[in-house]
Amino acid sequence: MARHSKLQKQVLGLYRSFLRAGKDKPGFLPQIRAEFRKNAQIPRTDVMIIEYLVRRGQRQLEQLRGAHTKQMAWPVVKGDGSCYKVDRSLANPEYRSACPLRND
Repeated sequence: MARHSKLQKQVLGLYRSFLRAGKDKPGFLPQIRAEFRKNAQIPRTDVMIIEYLVRRGQRQLEQLRGAHTKQMAWPVVKGDGSCYKVDRSLANPEYRSACPLRND
């Protein structure tokens, strides 16, 4: 079995934490799984984007753990600072070109 990098361990730990936090809230598990699967398409070499998503995920996890959370949006912040809920994946080429973390 291959060893995981520190960043990979963070992502896997975050995923497990999301699954634990979402199991008591109806409808959250499919959304959590879908979001992680979408972002799994991001190449491992895009470390800045992955680190950004981990930090954003940690903030969302704290919100999910709140007793009053009934639904959660997975917003994407575009390069102009506006926020959209429609395209929720950094893997989308249109978003990646507008992402402030990308230099290509």
